[in-house]
Amino acid sequence: QVQLVESGGGLVQPGGSLRLSCVASGSLFSIYVMGWYRQAPGKERELVARITLGGITNFADSVKGRFTISRDNAKNTMYLQMNNLKPEDTAVYYCNADIRPLYGSRGDYWGQGTQVTVSS
Repeated sequence: QVQLVESGGGLVQPGGSLRLSCVASGSLFSIYVMGWYRQAPGKERELVARITLGGITNFADSVKGRFTISRDNAKNTMYLQMNNLKPEDTAVYYCNADIRPLYGSRGDYWGQGTQVTVSS
């Protein structure tokens, strides 16, 4: 069974930094696009950033220049480095991945989410 587990969330002051990690585990054959999404209270879930298997990235306009996304394919891990955090970045951050497992069909998987709170 495929699992995505996020870590690294927490409380940080405006202007601070956090690094989120997402580890994929289970019977994996290949992980294609991976991405970070976030959902603030009362708002819809939105794309923050994503990265292809080959390392091509794209970002939401609201985080460009502040966030970077990377992945370590050997470790089945994706990272989100968040700098110069703002109160409006407060949300639950979710890891998402397009995965082909060893057994079964290729599909879209989600982590359980990690809370990021930016507040003084």
